[in-house]
Amino acid sequence: MATTRCAPDHRLLATDPDRHHELGTHAAWYAVAGVVTTGVQAVLFLLLRDELGSQVANLVAIAVTTVGNTEFHRRVTFAGRPSNAGKRHLQDALTFAFYAGYGSAVLALLDAVVDRPTSWEETGTLLLASLVGGFVRFAVLRWWVFAHRAEPATAAHTG
Repeated sequence: MATTRCAPDHRLLATDPDRHHELGTHAAWYAVAGVVTTGVQAVLFLLLRDELGSQVANLVAIAVTTVGNTEFHRRVTFAGRPSNAGKRHLQDALTFAFYAGYGSAVLALLDAVVDRPTSWEETGTLLLASLVGGFVRFAVLRWWVFAHRAEPATAAHTG
């Protein structure tokens, strides 16, 4: 593998073709998981909305899907990359908090703009919000939770 070195043990991303391939694989698996999780969230929301109200139904749907989604990413999307269990748990909590606050704000905004929104309008709005939030979450997962670890310098490179 050709590597351009600017300094000892420093690799430029543009010269490492394996990293580009890895990004595509991660993005593909992330998209698959996102579609499935978002679908499950939407179904749960629709099933619970009339009984619990839209805000609570959204929170329950997020809580049920967040942990499973993160575990899927650990085992499939970013398989082979080490991750710290504490970071994963923190990421679960932050993901829940982000989507709970974000989803609640989106539903409140929809309620302010549309008089008595239907369950399908609320679901569609949440799906669109989830798509936008998903881009942010992918970046957090790839570059923080499952960040590529630099290999430690060997004695041959020091000196």
